[in-house]
Amino acid sequence: MNHPNTDITTTPVTALKGIGPKLAEKLTRLGIHTVQDVLFHLPFRYEDRTRLTPMGALRPGVEALIAGTVELADVVQRRRRALLVRVADGTGHLMLRFFYFNAAQQKNLSRGTRVRIYGEARFGPGGLEMVHPQYQILIGDAPAQPEDRLTPVYPTTEGLHQPTLRRLAQQAIERWLDKIPEGLPTELLPSLNLPSLQEALAYVHFPPPSADVEKLLAGKHPTQARLAFEELLAHQLSLRRRRAQLAALRAPAFACESKLFAQMAQQLPYELTNAQKRVLEEILMDLRRPQPMQRLVQGDVGSGKTVVAAAAALAAVESGYQVAIMAPTELLAAQHLRNFSTWLQPLGVDVVGLTAKLKTRERVNAVANLAAGKTPVTVGTHALFQDEVQFANLGLIIVDEQHRFGVDQRLQLREKGRRGDYQPHQLIMTATPIPRTLAQTAYADLDVSAIDELPPGRKPVDTVAVPSSRRADVVERVQVACQSGRQAYWVCPTIEESDVLDIQAATDTEQVLKEALSGIRIALIHGRLKSKEKEKIMSAFQKREIDLLVATTVIEVGVDVPNATLMIIENAERLGLAQLHQLRGRVGRGAETSACVLLYEPPLSDFAHARIAALRESSDGFEIAQKDLEMRGPGELFGTRQAGLPQFRIADITRDAACLPRIQTVAEQLMREYPECVEPLLRRWIGSREGYSGV
Repeated sequence: MNHPNTDITTTPVTALKGIGPKLAEKLTRLGIHTVQDVLFHLPFRYEDRTRLTPMGALRPGVEALIAGTVELADVVQRRRRALLVRVADGTGHLMLRFFYFNAAQQKNLSRGTRVRIYGEARFGPGGLEMVHPQYQILIGDAPAQPEDRLTPVYPTTEGLHQPTLRRLAQQAIERWLDKIPEGLPTELLPSLNLPSLQEALAYVHFPPPSADVEKLLAGKHPTQARLAFEELLAHQLSLRRRRAQLAALRAPAFACESKLFAQMAQQLPYELTNAQKRVLEEILMDLRRPQPMQRLVQGDVGSGKTVVAAAAALAAVESGYQVAIMAPTELLAAQHLRNFSTWLQPLGVDVVGLTAKLKTRERVNAVANLAAGKTPVTVGTHALFQDEVQFANLGLIIVDEQHRFGVDQRLQLREKGRRGDYQPHQLIMTATPIPRTLAQTAYADLDVSAIDELPPGRKPVDTVAVPSSRRADVVERVQVACQSGRQAYWVCPTIEESDVLDIQAATDTEQVLKEALSGIRIALIHGRLKSKEKEKIMSAFQKREIDLLVATTVIEVGVDVPNATLMIIENAERLGLAQLHQLRGRVGRGAETSACVLLYEPPLSDFAHARIAALRESSDGFEIAQKDLEMRGPGELFGTRQAGLPQFRIADITRDAACLPRIQTVAEQLMREYPECVEPLLRRWIGSREGYSGV
């Protein structure tokens, strides 16, 4: 049915049949408000039910469509009550396991019932099984026919099931597709060599039987490329528009005379590297302009980002403005406070810490001095953006390890420095080198600087992989290192998403090592310890009062102990490449040769083997980050929810990297020649999320 004079971009989703208030509310949670939103709520993967797999050919970890006859069904009570259903097809058998079931379901799956099943096979107590598979009872002699096309799977929310989403997508395609406006100028389409928007949407929601299954499952079909291109284009436009909005704002132009920094540089026991000097000059050029600086400084562990940040802070102080330095953890904030105090206090520049651990009176005084403009430099955690904290004239915000903060948190801090049209400058630092393709998409609204040179004298860390069967040799190596006056870390990474289990594993390891290592002073640090306890332990480690620090990954970022020359990472196969590199960066910070031992549980998967091999072959954080991106994708690389990374519906930064230069060119062309196309594209793909871009 056609709908003349109807704007699909504003027609409410309730115009579709079968959508009442309750279903509309659930759809709202997915960002689906209009009929257009339904069409652009795209499948994030497909289930291949186009062929039946014999049970004898099933492999663990693979989703498959099977058909068979129920041999037995029984309710068992072990750790959890479950309905177990054994099915067979003549080539083999399989157990179906249901934790949530009712009496009718149990009755329907009685002995002799024929059933068609789709799910993922995995190893269970009695062989292969499927847990809560999708199934369909076959009536009489009805054949167990496979589907004639791929089955789309959509992002969903609690109480909203795939059949409902498929039904709504089918209705929207059949009744409204011809009303969808083309997002790109028609004269550009031939040169882009892309199919039309309507063709792409129809194909991606419901691929025809003739579809190239392999390409669709890999996300490489031309129709997917068409939609990914438009989504990445919308994201690029959003960031460029945000950048243009920021450029229109005013910011204090600093004199940047660098007199204070010249004094500080004389006190440093080393000279800045060429990379540090280059990046500092880029920052100072920004600070001299009357527009807000938005610069991301990325540099490997130990490349000297903090000294560069201190120079920027002094430029702000010289010009009469306050500086706020925000760190993601109390531990890192404490270290920044020590460093900035050591460098700045001798120059007569006060540095004050503002964290959650301050006593009430200290906090009241600190907040009052900030509001009065008496404190030039403040270092803190999220405590900096609590309501009662106000600045007299905040001119520069320095955010460390920014991907660990939610976007809204960074926005709150920036708003504290707003004075009418005036915004503070922002300097963002990360020790997680960001691959170029990711920087072009996630941070296209920022100027990016790279400190890609380590200070002279820094030696590469000798990295070895050792199976857990040789654990005794590793313990002996720790004994030798500590007895010779060196210090070591023993890291116990995440077991699963549970602080309690992490801490238990680390505590057990500490006890075992205490029994094995006589005369070695050992301490344990983990995320559940109070800030004072953590700082006390880290301070003792820095003063060489502790020889071996057993830790969870809480020590990943920012800890600087030059005398620590040995890092043991247990269960290294469980960690991502970038995280392993971050942990390795805790050693090799002094003049002595350092080593990193990757203890792993054999057998290694091909994936884990490739990660460990990449780490052994390279000490370049930028190269490692690129490999990690290729292996894992951006979401896992940073932990997408806190990363401020875009939540793409169909695009994939790694897979679609090759088309980014073309997308940047088209984005420029649209803003210049087709400005009327920009807003509809942003509404279609980004909607309300655009407000956070570039924070």
